[in-house]
Amino acid sequence: MDGKRSIKMDPLSPGPCLDISDDELVTISVRDLNRQLKLRGLSREEIVRMKQRRRTLKNRGYAASCRIKRIEQKDELESEKTQEYRDMETMQEDNNRMREEIDSWHSKYQALKKFAQEKKIIIPPDLENI
Repeated sequence: MDGKRSIKMDPLSPGPCLDISDDELVTISVRDLNRQLKLRGLSREEIVRMKQRRRTLKNRGYAASCRIKRIEQKDELESEKTQEYRDMETMQEDNNRMREEIDSWHSKYQALKKFAQEKKIIIPPDLENI
């Protein structure tokens, strides 16, 4: 087996009167099912087995839809995570670019300040400590 368990359900009754498919059994309303079962003249045991089969099929459907939903949510979260990483990388690149730009402006300021000192140009006190 490959990790999946397949449960084969036994036939409900050997008689030909049970011509309700599994799909029909799951989708039919309880009221209509009860009416169908009465009209067919099934024994109490056969009716109980039919209803158990319906419950089993419904539970399988619920379990399958939960699995699908969980997989879809996981895929969605993985996509969001990937996008968050891309956004983070973009911000990091922007941050690095801004740091380089600040360093460049600081170097230019230092060069201008040195030039001003060499040419004996007075620098206002508020610009002195930048």
